[in-house]
Amino acid sequence: MKLKLSLAARRSLEGFGFIMPWLIGFFVFMAFPLAYSLYMSFTEVQVTATSINFTYVGWANYVHAFLGDNVFPIELMAFIQESLISVPIIVIFSLLVGLLINEDVWGRSIFRAIFFLPVIFSTSQVITTLFDLGAGGGSFIQRFNVFNMLINALPESLNSPVSVVLSRFTLVLWSSGVQILLILAALKTISNTVYEAAAIDGAGRWEAFWKITLPALRPFIVLTTVYTIVELSVSPFNRMLTVINNNMFSVRTGMGYAAALGWIYFALILVALVVVYTVGMRKVYRY
Repeated sequence: MKLKLSLAARRSLEGFGFIMPWLIGFFVFMAFPLAYSLYMSFTEVQVTATSINFTYVGWANYVHAFLGDNVFPIELMAFIQESLISVPIIVIFSLLVGLLINEDVWGRSIFRAIFFLPVIFSTSQVITTLFDLGAGGGSFIQRFNVFNMLINALPESLNSPVSVVLSRFTLVLWSSGVQILLILAALKTISNTVYEAAAIDGAGRWEAFWKITLPALRPFIVLTTVYTIVELSVSPFNRMLTVINNNMFSVRTGMGYAAALGWIYFALILVALVVVYTVGMRKVYRY
């Protein structure tokens, strides 16, 4: 006797089958280290020549991170400010470039390859080397006196994060390759018949963009934003990772405190992703 499944159930099983390899890899390789690091975050870890000793301290590490540490809260706020500037820049740039190179023009494949090449070559070491050589955008700030213009035009609290983003502006744009591909894939999901019907009704390209293209791209823009947040959270220029790494090898703090900082950072990224997904996917319509 055959078991009849609804279309929604079959699609759910198909999706579960696609993520099954990831789930297996997660439970085999990542579940125990994550649980172990969470346990360590509530302890004080002392490494000796013969053993590793754990002393339970409860929430002391988390409290110290915000009330006793003079570095972590400052770096955390700087990361939040820089992300609030960098993420919209990358998403908007990816959207504009994706719309441009989606047009049926000569050499379209070449342009697509050019925008994606940085993703292939921009390993952590390559990006760091380029930045050290001044290719990140710092020369632009010095040449056109952008920093002084920012001081005069922006509030004092925004000068530092904006200048940091501009100093890495070229590298920020280099981080848009995958996002551009996502936008291109999204544009292929919109049927030409929708645009033809809009043209018959008298809609121009500007109206078609706001009424058809942008609403249809909305789920993919959310996906692009989520990907960008995750990518920036593990960037080689992320000072939060440096702070966590320094505390892990510090004799005064150690691995327990570093684990607590890591989980605070993880919770921040997780909350940001949930907010972006919840707000972005509200009342999404399919075209």
